[in-house]
Amino acid sequence: MNTVNSKTLPAPPNFIQSILGGFDSITNNLILIVFPIILDLFLWLGPHLRLNTLVNSILYAMENLPGSSTPEMIEILEMNRKMWAASGDHFNLLSILRTYPVGIPSLMVSIQPIANPITEPHTIQVISVRGLLGIWILLSILGLAIGAFYFRSVAQAALSGKINWMKTIIRWPWMAIQVWLLAMLWLAIIITLSIPGSCIITVLLSGGASMGRIGILIFMGMVLWLIFPLVFSAHGIFVNQRMMWDSVKDSVRMTRYTFPTTALYFFIILILGEGMDILWRIPGEESWLTMIGLAGHGFIATGVLASTFIYYRDATSWVEQVLQRVKLSSEV
Repeated sequence: MNTVNSKTLPAPPNFIQSILGGFDSITNNLILIVFPIILDLFLWLGPHLRLNTLVNSILYAMENLPGSSTPEMIEILEMNRKMWAASGDHFNLLSILRTYPVGIPSLMVSIQPIANPITEPHTIQVISVRGLLGIWILLSILGLAIGAFYFRSVAQAALSGKINWMKTIIRWPWMAIQVWLLAMLWLAIIITLSIPGSCIITVLLSGGASMGRIGILIFMGMVLWLIFPLVFSAHGIFVNQRMMWDSVKDSVRMTRYTFPTTALYFFIILILGEGMDILWRIPGEESWLTMIGLAGHGFIATGVLASTFIYYRDATSWVEQVLQRVKLSSEV
């Protein structure tokens, strides 16, 4: 059987060069950090959509259900009230504008501020489940569409060194449609995994808290293992103008052949992004110094995203070269 001489293979992608190249491209196109800064300013200084009224009405209905007066149910309801009350006080429904797997990065989504240096934010209450679902869907569609424009602009800056705004605007509707399809695929996968996962976790928790925690960690590890091949599922849309499903298949193939390097690369950029976010959150939501954090977060997040496009291009090219060498070797 013929094999490929390792000396004839091209060098694997260098993720350090990808990271440096990503930040260089954003330094030359600083206009791109305006996207995350504007989103964060809106979530910080703009109006807030809150769920306090809706949460309280749901809890009130639960407290009046038959059998809710037993000591066990009273304890459970009290725990739920505290948890959901805290969520209602802090969660801003407009945070849904930060969408996945494509979207504009945001520091304020992790902070969920309830104050700002100017005044108390204007609060609008969502009072019905139907209204909640409608707003959720509309904000998700809008966030994905704006995220598609942002991703395409960053990809151009990273791969060509400049941004062709007219070409981006022309291709934007098509890319937005592909991103919406991709988001629905991700949602279907998450739902498919969560249904059996919740059953397994419930069974494990019945065996004790320690067993439950171990089971949750194992299950989360399995989920990460299953969805990791999809981390570049959106990149083919913006780099190679691929259809959604073709982009997903490209991501699976690329991560399969570069798994150790790609896993290490994502670990490094995750540590970089999360570590810097800790620094950006230090001033507090009532301090104007947070503006520095917003600018810093915008630069780091956009630079990291740019590096993923460079890494994706280099890793995809490397895989294609390796497969071509293997094919030629097998024909000899």
